[in-house]
Amino acid sequence: MVASNDAEFGLDHDARSANADVTLDRDSAATSVDPWMKVEDDTNAVGQGVADHLDTEDTVKPPAGPPSSQASPPPDGGLWAWLQVASGFFVTFNTWGVLNTFGIFQTYYETGALFTETSSNISWIGAIQAYLIVCLGLLSGPLYDRGYLRALVAVGSVLLVFGFMMLSISTTYWQALLAQGFCVGIGGGLIFMPTMAVLPSYFRTRLGLAVGLAASGSSLGGVIYPIIFYRLIDVVGFGWSVRAIGFLLLATQLVPVLFLRMRAPPSNKPREILDWSAFSDGPYVAFTLSGLVGFIGLYVFLFYISFFATATGIASDEMSFYIVPILNAASVLGRIIPNAISDITGPFN
Repeated sequence: MVASNDAEFGLDHDARSANADVTLDRDSAATSVDPWMKVEDDTNAVGQGVADHLDTEDTVKPPAGPPSSQASPPPDGGLWAWLQVASGFFVTFNTWGVLNTFGIFQTYYETGALFTETSSNISWIGAIQAYLIVCLGLLSGPLYDRGYLRALVAVGSVLLVFGFMMLSISTTYWQALLAQGFCVGIGGGLIFMPTMAVLPSYFRTRLGLAVGLAASGSSLGGVIYPIIFYRLIDVVGFGWSVRAIGFLLLATQLVPVLFLRMRAPPSNKPREILDWSAFSDGPYVAFTLSGLVGFIGLYVFLFYISFFATATGIASDEMSFYIVPILNAASVLGRIIPNAISDITGPFN
């Protein structure tokens, strides 16, 4: 019996000794570190630290180009912000500025030197151009929301220049209607609304001033283009007078083509082509209808005032041509000063 217990005690002792050896081996394996593994761990730690440092620098220091953060507030200034204003200036210079010039074309077409048509038919050229500049915003706006600003500006600029070059070789009413009315109108409609949509992403507290400076391009265009046409028409004829306008338009459109940029990337869920919910907003609908009524009567006056002065004899032929540039020059301050004041008082105060 004692022998048996001793034997069992011996076996238990041996088992405990074996277990102790295994535990010791495990502890030794856990505590022993391969020197090469330690170097590798240290290298990984250094690399992770460098990566974290670079990530921190990228967060603190934005890229030198145009800002692209959708969450950050508008910078309200800086090189790229004012380049957008300059781009907007030349876009309105070549869209509404060209349209503000149509009174001069109306007067010239009325003479019958190029074709013979009624005053009403001639005015359709400018009316279609004005309609397309505004109405194509229904198409260019959603395309802008989807990130196609550069394509819109490029295609629109080409159509503007192409329209004037085709007008320079036109000899009939329908050719002038297609070139000046439709081609120039479509080109202006593709770039005008998207350009105006860019400015609020760069300005907040000085948005009124920025928009006013950009909009003043239409007034200056309405001064320069009529004078170019009037001064050249008797020297080089209709064709080269219109081509001179086209070449100036080409040069000035390079500014928005090169510098106009979306500050924020396009939304993952752009708005619908036609958002019917907007018409449930009473103040918005009232404002839109007011703008519609205002524009109905605006360009009738600008289209006919020069011809009216010539036809009734209340002004000389030279003075009749200069009425349109004078009106546009007077509107430069009207576009800038009230907008700048609106940054302080609010737009409707």
